[in-house]
Amino acid sequence: MKVLLINGSPNKEKCTYTALKEVADQLNKNDIETEIFHIGNKPVRGCIGCGKCSSNQNRCVFNDDTVNEAIALMEEADGLIIGSPVYYASANGSLISFLDRMYYAGKTCFAYKPGAAIVSARRAGTTASLDELNKYFTIAKMPVVSSHYWNMVHGNTPQEVKKDLEGMQILRALADNMAWLLKSIEAGKKAGITLPESETRVRTSYIR
Repeated sequence: MKVLLINGSPNKEKCTYTALKEVADQLNKNDIETEIFHIGNKPVRGCIGCGKCSSNQNRCVFNDDTVNEAIALMEEADGLIIGSPVYYASANGSLISFLDRMYYAGKTCFAYKPGAAIVSARRAGTTASLDELNKYFTIAKMPVVSSHYWNMVHGNTPQEVKKDLEGMQILRALADNMAWLLKSIEAGKKAGITLPESETRVRTSYIR
């Protein structure tokens, strides 16, 4: 079993990475394979709603950033953890553009795979950012993994993040819960429990 961890910070190995690494290390202790994927620090265009991904093998037609690479990794992963710094009381704008396209183009590779979000902030905006990120899981049939408190760390440097002992403990608990759920899902499959049958989608127009 493998969990993909997405580092949505423009900085490859700073505060957000420090938080994700704590989760990854704890997952590894639970015999779960991990990969931390950095979205990069180059511009990430937003989704333009062209719909071409539906005829492009679940890949975005724009191939000048790391979105399609992440979709390919997610197809092989069993779980997902998204990490973001908090900018202006919300997640990193590049990450949001990244996730919009990743989820829209790669929509078939997320269902029933556990997901969780973690955020890193100097001070405030953490809960709003978590709310923003959790919506990606809930629109894609992904079980949302929790800890014993909201998944956040505080600090302005990696060293300060490591001093947030409560935050780091929260992340380890998140990893333990993710590992438990993945193993439970695997045990369910071996016991013959099948995925829910999906109804044909109904779309309601609010303009009459």
